[in-house]
Amino acid sequence: MEPNPLSIIAIFVVALLYSSVGHGGASGYLAILALLSVPKQTASSTALLLNVLVAGIAAVSYYRSKYLIVRSTFPYLIASIPAALIGGMIRVPNNIYEGLLSISLLVAAVRLAIPLKESATRERKAPRMLVAGICGGLIGLVSGIVGIGGGIFLSPIIVIAGWDSAKHASGTAALFIVINSIAGLIGRVVTNSFSVGSDWTFLVAAAAGGLIGSHLGANIFSQNTLKRVLALVLGIASVKLLVA
Repeated sequence: MEPNPLSIIAIFVVALLYSSVGHGGASGYLAILALLSVPKQTASSTALLLNVLVAGIAAVSYYRSKYLIVRSTFPYLIASIPAALIGGMIRVPNNIYEGLLSISLLVAAVRLAIPLKESATRERKAPRMLVAGICGGLIGLVSGIVGIGGGIFLSPIIVIAGWDSAKHASGTAALFIVINSIAGLIGRVVTNSFSVGSDWTFLVAAAAGGLIGSHLGANIFSQNTLKRVLALVLGIASVKLLVA
């Protein structure tokens, strides 16, 4: 893997954009690494490492701004951790899956991009433990298989279902991504499929983007802005999957 100036800038932009909504940016990194003809095994491991770094920075920023409540994230993690670990050990064809996945992401993006008149006064109620566990488990399994953290699925579900605000959903997603990405990496290590390049330039670019993006998302962006940015992120991910 030989980073060039354009790819380094792209990693920085992806980290900035995704971290602003509490995400790690794995889907964006995978797209960039694919353009560099990086082998899939190396690309997924590298993306997960960048995910841990960027989502970790975002989690700290949202926690300091009191938008990350650890106990609210726990119900999603109960099943997602073992599921992501198992997913990291599985190798399956992704063509059909990625097509369906891109459609679901696009639907979520459109849903979030359209302002909801009742959103400001809508009563928010946390999901039952079983519901949160099922959601977390399914997302964790898919995340482990594909090589992403899962926040790109969890945060829109939380917002659309009315379980929490956009900012709190971003904080929850950040911690969720960190834990699931680590589980996915462990799964790859266990099956001897963990592989990354020796150049650490991408880590520096991702860290810089994550610091700026997480600050914007936690302290400057409004709820509506955060929803629109999240919609944009989902749209980008869906297009990436369609053209991959």
